[in-house]
Amino acid sequence: MQTISQKTLEDTMYYRNIPVFIYKINYPFFTTTCSTTAAQSINGHYVSASKEKEVYCRTVLYPQAVESARYIPSNQPPFNSYTFESNYQITYNSSCITSLYMEQYTYMGGAHGATQRDSDTWDFNTGNQLKLESFYPHNPAFSEDILKEIEQQIAGRLKTTPSSYFNNYSELLRETFRQENFYLSPMGIVIYFQEYDIAPYATGIPEFLLQFQNS
Repeated sequence: MQTISQKTLEDTMYYRNIPVFIYKINYPFFTTTCSTTAAQSINGHYVSASKEKEVYCRTVLYPQAVESARYIPSNQPPFNSYTFESNYQITYNSSCITSLYMEQYTYMGGAHGATQRDSDTWDFNTGNQLKLESFYPHNPAFSEDILKEIEQQIAGRLKTTPSSYFNNYSELLRETFRQENFYLSPMGIVIYFQEYDIAPYATGIPEFLLQFQNS
């Protein structure tokens, strides 16, 4: 079993005394009753990934914020600080398996920001990530089976919320489906798509629950 605590990298960065860019990067730190070596490896993964995000904030996003703020003399009207936030959600944590997703929200001006989701499912015995195909043994056509199930779910949703998906969602499903875009929940496997992949912005990040398959 895994115990999770939170680590954070954060800063408010200024230009001419104006807080032009704010970042906060939350990431998990694990202890486990399974393999401590595996936990060390997995923790190292998140430390490294979080530091990379911090470098990106400081060397890429902050200069962009400064460039925009330069054209607002005396901070009038007040500059709306640009932001980068990274948070995680533990979705499954049982025995030596933990699944989670991380969402990065970036606001760099405009009407709204953008959210990007990534996910990992870990085996704390080995330190390895579990792949989607691991849950569909002896089924080489599992991807198409998943897409057909998602099509049925979307058709049902459109009956109650018309226009919540693009008209050509069937084609877009196959263009944007990524096997790594899944996480576990106690009820099954959740497949998700990024913003705008198959639906308008108002729909958010579409999710589809699939029941666990028997081996």
